[in-house]
Amino acid sequence: MASDSGTLYTGVTNNIERRIYEHASGLIPGFTKKYQCNKLVYLEYFTDIQDAIQREKYIKGKKRIFKETLIKSMNPGWRDLSKRDSSLCSE
Repeated sequence: MASDSGTLYTGVTNNIERRIYEHASGLIPGFTKKYQCNKLVYLEYFTDIQDAIQREKYIKGKKRIFKETLIKSMNPGWRDLSKRDSSLCSE
């Protein structure tokens, strides 16, 4: 997730559509609400939660340039992917 100013947030969820709604609506107190990280700019799918958590920790441990490269590889314009595809969970 990203804010309009470029602040980045990395997280994991078992329901992407619900989580996007929660972030966009400011329902989750904390970092994403404070910095208005409500734009989905990158995502990866995992079938195993432990793999997802491991990947989340790996990405969180990386520098910003790594995260920007990931985003640009999938979404060079940093568009809000949740606006483009209303069925994100179908993949």
